[in-house]
Amino acid sequence: MPVPVEIAANIVDPKAYADEARLHEAFRWLRHNMPVGRIEIPGYDPFLAITRHADILTVERQNEVFHNGDRPTTLTTQDADQKVRKLTGGSPHLVYSLVQMDNPDHFDHRRLTQAWFLPQNIRKLEDGIRDLARQTVDKMAALGENCDFARDIAFLYPLRVIMQILGVPPEDEPRMLKLTQELFGTSDPEMNRLGATPLDSNEMLMGLIATVQDFTNYFEAMTEDRRAHPREDVASVIANGRIKGEPLSHRAAMGYYMIVAAAGHDTTSNTTAGGLWALAENPSEFAKLKSDLSLIPSFVEESIRWVTPVKHFMRSATVDTEIAGQPVAKGEWLMLCYPSGNRDETVFDEPFAFKVDRTPNKQIAFGYGAHVCLGQHLARMEMRILWEELLPRLKSVELNGAPRLVEANFVSGPKSVPIRYVME
Repeated sequence: MPVPVEIAANIVDPKAYADEARLHEAFRWLRHNMPVGRIEIPGYDPFLAITRHADILTVERQNEVFHNGDRPTTLTTQDADQKVRKLTGGSPHLVYSLVQMDNPDHFDHRRLTQAWFLPQNIRKLEDGIRDLARQTVDKMAALGENCDFARDIAFLYPLRVIMQILGVPPEDEPRMLKLTQELFGTSDPEMNRLGATPLDSNEMLMGLIATVQDFTNYFEAMTEDRRAHPREDVASVIANGRIKGEPLSHRAAMGYYMIVAAAGHDTTSNTTAGGLWALAENPSEFAKLKSDLSLIPSFVEESIRWVTPVKHFMRSATVDTEIAGQPVAKGEWLMLCYPSGNRDETVFDEPFAFKVDRTPNKQIAFGYGAHVCLGQHLARMEMRILWEELLPRLKSVELNGAPRLVEANFVSGPKSVPIRYVME
């Protein structure tokens, strides 16, 4: 029996992800009534929406049972899937990165850069990141008493951090930001390449293909440079990386650059913007945090849970199996609904309350298991350092208009957070 169409439509519709009340009501219904719910929407292959925290972890733990790469790794229309396969010679993936890989490819490619993002290694970056954070806070102070925290602050600080690590010069950062927003915001009229509401999936796909080509052109030139002149940056690791003695394929290398360049800042930007939005809406939580800055790490963790910037990943079953007692057939497509897992009432006390001192906080926004986010430790450190620099100087903050969210069902978060504030 499929999920009622009015519930199913909200899980698919990008506009629902910009209307949190609507989205979370649909997820809440699914958790309580059909936690492994079959979604049947015209234009999409049927799939199972996995909405409970425990069931999402069940899938994430079993990488051999539930594959990333056999079918599209993000929700894709039937029409777009056919066009991508035709374009790629049979692959369901327009971009082939760590996200789309299964073992042994995933393990072999991930370990190329894994050392860069280990806690003991990113600690070496802390002084440089703190300098960037101080510059960011000074910029916010110089803006006066009003700004759009998302656009003026949160979009730019994590961008600068990851571009330094990757090796992209400052003058190219606006280009990387624009391409990232196009990549993740194909369904949002303010973010997509067309600058309009797409009429159909073909239009969105054409825009996405053009964005991927722009990324590819940029990183092909960077690859040539780093092979001729290697540096101490991640781009040099990718350009000169080898798997089983052979250089990375062109496709894998371009996908690697893109996932670092785009996911390496966008999700952190979303969480940072959403964290301040939550503080502005919850003055008592802001006061609690201001009076005890040792709560910054738990505030960061709560911001991650609250925003959950990656909304879903798709998996497909490699064998007949079951989830929560429900049979799952070999080849079945599954959607892991992370925002739902992070509001699961059986795991989180008062899940719809923002608590800067929430403990424990078993948020799953970074995923779990072999595919857990490669940059999770860097993201936490960036946010911690920014708040350590900003909060002692931020005397008050309130919303100065209605914040708005990106209309996207894959990766999304705030696109505008207008605030009024007083700084020391």
